[in-house]
Amino acid sequence: MARSTSLRTRLAALIALIVVLLSWLLGTFINVDLSQRLREESGRELVELAYQMGDRLDRDMAARASILEVLAQLDALREPDARQEQIRLLDQLSAKMPALAWIGLLDAQGTVSVGSDRILEGINIAHRPVYREALDGLFIGDVHEALLLQSLLPNPSGETMKFVDISWPMRDDEGRLLGVLAAHLSWSWAGEISRSLLRATQERREAEFFVLASDGAVLLGPKDWVGKQVEDFLPVSGSKSAGLWQVVEWPGEAKYLTGVAFADGHGDYAGLGWVVVARQPLAVADQPAENAQTFIFFAGSLLALVFAIAGWLMSGYLTAPLKRIARAADRLSAREHAEIPVIRGAREIEILGASIRHLVEALGHQENRLDEMSELALTDSLTGLANRAAFERFLLSHDPTLPLALLFLDLDGFKRVNDEMGHAAGDELLAVVAERLQSKVRDGDLLVRLGGDEFVIVLVPGSGDIQRIARQLADRTLKAVSLPVALEAGEARVYCSIGGAFWPEDGATTDEVLECADRALYRAKAKGKNVAVFSSER
Repeated sequence: MARSTSLRTRLAALIALIVVLLSWLLGTFINVDLSQRLREESGRELVELAYQMGDRLDRDMAARASILEVLAQLDALREPDARQEQIRLLDQLSAKMPALAWIGLLDAQGTVSVGSDRILEGINIAHRPVYREALDGLFIGDVHEALLLQSLLPNPSGETMKFVDISWPMRDDEGRLLGVLAAHLSWSWAGEISRSLLRATQERREAEFFVLASDGAVLLGPKDWVGKQVEDFLPVSGSKSAGLWQVVEWPGEAKYLTGVAFADGHGDYAGLGWVVVARQPLAVADQPAENAQTFIFFAGSLLALVFAIAGWLMSGYLTAPLKRIARAADRLSAREHAEIPVIRGAREIEILGASIRHLVEALGHQENRLDEMSELALTDSLTGLANRAAFERFLLSHDPTLPLALLFLDLDGFKRVNDEMGHAAGDELLAVVAERLQSKVRDGDLLVRLGGDEFVIVLVPGSGDIQRIARQLADRTLKAVSLPVALEAGEARVYCSIGGAFWPEDGATTDEVLECADRALYRAKAKGKNVAVFSSER
């Protein structure tokens, strides 16, 4: 009897060990695989966040520079006897744009004749870059401290205030200098943009932004990092580091997923060489994988307990069938193709075999769900088209021996629809445009929504001349997009500009072809709406 009891105990222990080992092996594999996928997804999102931050900074800077340029053309600011009107205009602009810490009108000698809130009036600042550099045209200076202005402006926080200079020369019809319109833009505006972009992801991802000057010094970021250099552990001076993500151990802190992107200007504004870094604690990025592994281990442990009890009670019936099950489990553990055998006989043995099969199926379903998550990461949620991540993956996997064509599309008039009809109408319009574009591309071609109102069509080799097909597709696309769209908010109409380039005619690498297509798009936009320009058309 004692020998029979010992056999039951050992059999129960064996079953429990097999199930736990199977759960541990599969759980560990899924953890490693899921961690890598989540890091790739999060890394690409961090790069996208960094790009959006840099783009917002450059767009806002370009917008403020445009405002100054328009103001500089006003007759009221050019007339020396219109001081009251000049005061009213500058004070009104300062009140409507809180980010403008100060705006002033300088005479031809660099003396402030009119300043918002009468600040700096009568002071000559001809030696400062905001006057000196503006003599050659639009001047936008990098972030700096302005001790004189800081002492004259309200500063509830007590922290050192930082500014960005913007100035524009005013000249008469003969080109003689009449004066300079100058402004100090408060750097706190960049923090507001950062908080706005991170608001939706902060709680879930714990992401942070860093804005670096061209020399690698931190302009914006956590308080302890402002003014410090990061190039010693995070090289950002070379173009190879832009648009990439990596795991970086920050000195004195933990490891972070770190995405880097360049703020490369907007329109005519060339930018100041800023680099935007977005980071997320590595532990936060890996947490879903850790949770999945814990769940698998917990479920496996519970099943091991159930199977051990069943084995102890039915040891006389289980010995032979369990050997078959164990062999199949060992093959699964070794990543070989195998199925848990269907056991016929005692009911308890059948249940045991079925339960193990269900465990394997559940783990397989879990892995399938991971594949589905990966697929969702490559799809634009609004239009159902491929997204930027899918586009980048396609370029990385492209066979360099095969030609292709790239068409960059940008909608003209989309912002007006958004502004006048609302974002819901804008989203509806994008969905309709996506359907129209999808109806024009061939099977096997790739249609991508990069973001906003930007799309890319990748034409792969097929029957016929790819350059001729690309031009025909561009013409059909221009006509299809320009047709009126019936929205819930009313009828809308947009047009598009298209820039095209070909591989390998326009570049030795896909990056060079992308640049050619991008330049062609800008030429198309310069020609007017509903225009297609290819890289070969100068």
